[in-house]
Amino acid sequence: MEGSGGGGGAAPSSAPVKQYLQEFSKLFQYYLDKSTPHSAYRWIGTLVMASIYVLRIVYVQGFYVVSYGLGIYLLNLLIGFLSPLVDPELDPSNSPLLPTKGSDEFKPFIRRLPEFKFWYSFTKALCIAFVMTFFSPFDVPVFWPILLCYWFVLFVLTMRRQVAHMIKYKYIPFNLGKQKYTGKKSSAGSSGSRAD
Repeated sequence: MEGSGGGGGAAPSSAPVKQYLQEFSKLFQYYLDKSTPHSAYRWIGTLVMASIYVLRIVYVQGFYVVSYGLGIYLLNLLIGFLSPLVDPELDPSNSPLLPTKGSDEFKPFIRRLPEFKFWYSFTKALCIAFVMTFFSPFDVPVFWPILLCYWFVLFVLTMRRQVAHMIKYKYIPFNLGKQKYTGKKSSAGSSGSRAD
């Protein structure tokens, strides 16, 4: 009986912690949801955080492996952001999802990784890398110019392949403004001029 009473005493002490974590999670999700439509402000905040991270790396002159890992992860996120949800190369049966002719119906580009998830993952990775710079076991001595050159080569090769994929399947992963349909206006204008 005493053993069960001792176990009961531990449960109430963990209940306030669990409740606090749930409330914090709800509050965090609330503010995350409120930030969804404000993409420019979100990205400005992330760029400020990235600048602070770069200044930290320059100041301590270390943690280059952490930065390299962050760069590889961000490159992976960028590929997901620039890729269509259904890759016509991997699934030819779904390739008509991307319009290939000017007469095809306009279909918006659907990303494999939406902008909000791209931003959230980018920011979270940046925060984790920043925290890692305060722990010396992550400061592996390495000749950083080699890592930087290797990352640039990897970036160029990956982007070249991605751009070739965009050209081959004729899609642009960015909205370059609101699509306007002008077909009816020109035909109405020409039929109106005939009536006169």
